[in-house]
Amino acid sequence: MADPKGFLTTGREVAKTRPVAERVKDWNEVYVPGSLLPIISKQAGRCMDCGIPFCHNGCPLGNLIPEWNDYAYREDWQAASERLHATNNFPEFTGRLCPAPCEAACVLGINQPAVTIKNVEVSIIDKAWDSGDVTPQPPERLSGKTVAVIGSGPAGLAAAQQLTRAGHTVAVYERADRIGGLLRYGIPEFKMEKVHINRRIEQMRAEGTKFRTEIEIGVDIDAAKLRRRYDAVVIAAGATVSRDLPVPGRELKGIHFAMEYLPLANKVQEGDFVAPPITAEGKHVVVIGGGDTGADCVGTAHRQGAASVTQLEIMPRPGEERNANQPWPTFPMLYKVTSAHEEGGERVYSVSTTHFEGDEDGNVQFLHLVEVEFKDGKLEQKPGTERKIPAQLVTLAMGFTGTDQSNGLVQQFGLELDERGNIARDADFATNVDGVFVAGDAGRGQSLIVWAIAEGRSAARGVDRYLTGASELPAPIRPTDRALTV
Repeated sequence: MADPKGFLTTGREVAKTRPVAERVKDWNEVYVPGSLLPIISKQAGRCMDCGIPFCHNGCPLGNLIPEWNDYAYREDWQAASERLHATNNFPEFTGRLCPAPCEAACVLGINQPAVTIKNVEVSIIDKAWDSGDVTPQPPERLSGKTVAVIGSGPAGLAAAQQLTRAGHTVAVYERADRIGGLLRYGIPEFKMEKVHINRRIEQMRAEGTKFRTEIEIGVDIDAAKLRRRYDAVVIAAGATVSRDLPVPGRELKGIHFAMEYLPLANKVQEGDFVAPPITAEGKHVVVIGGGDTGADCVGTAHRQGAASVTQLEIMPRPGEERNANQPWPTFPMLYKVTSAHEEGGERVYSVSTTHFEGDEDGNVQFLHLVEVEFKDGKLEQKPGTERKIPAQLVTLAMGFTGTDQSNGLVQQFGLELDERGNIARDADFATNVDGVFVAGDAGRGQSLIVWAIAEGRSAARGVDRYLTGASELPAPIRPTDRALTV
């Protein structure tokens, strides 16, 4: 145990963010650089090293949280990094982007603020990179087997790294012009600077992983031909079909899916554009969807100089404390104020969009909404609550409905789908097609980055066993596992 009295003597303290007036003028990460190291060892000392650490169950990766908390408390950063990497290929991603279900399951969190697990995690990995402790781990010998990974998001990258280290020759195919999937173009720079992706890619290249960009399987290469070219294939193409809003006026100009809007802002940071083709500058912006993607749109609009930003959510506003029907250690639905929300804008709950109104040139100008409430388990409109708000740019951030089937990948492979429209797989993450496996959102449906990495690691074990007859790679989850929630 790190500090036997740490949870009694030390209060919870989290990473400091830069002043709003400063950070909305740039695209750098919102946190004060280096602000965690002076406090993080004491924060790690709040860990109680529980007899049954429920944080392990909260985290699908099974991260060894009490162990690396102890090392961080003792400032043995190299050992902490080793234990961190034992279960997680990319802790700098999860330490920045994961909503931390481990903290929701922290035993201390029963009656006190939970341990700042996420902040400890990111401190350890950032220190490891700065100290040169993160190095390539090429395999000792090659198996002679080849694997294609379709998609370079967290699931695809995790699977590729595990299989490369197991000795297989791995090529990652990505339809975009850069590696990273939604990490690259769906996550704004202010949440995670892309240097963190770039240096992982260089590490993977040094280990032997090959990357092929601007190649869409199903369009540029027939999926069946790809299967014949490789000994095994891992599909990690994500659940990229955005949920639409089929209401009158949807065809007006200025209404875009979040994944049409956000990538263009990231491409400006990559140097592809001087200014984004879709911008919030000087416009009244409405974001439909109250989740993390919606918050990303809010923060992006602030930095582009929006005249106003309004975020709409059809569900009621969550409470600030656990409801009785969401007991510890489940992941509760709580009112969350992200860094983007700190920067301004209005959040409106329990409303539904009825239609859009445009000008004579076909540009959206107003959004009409109505308040809704639950009655007998159904959402119903409240009469007399209709109103309209200015909307010159609307982003739809209402989640995703499944894997893209328009490119022919599913049909060309001959893949079976489950009842939710995801690619079906067995206990080894194998599809109905021999030698073809699926990992991440393509098989699970829309989920979290930590689940994607866990799926990539688990699918890699299934592939390794298929190719060699046995595998020593870890498999932290099964395809049927679900989050610790209600």
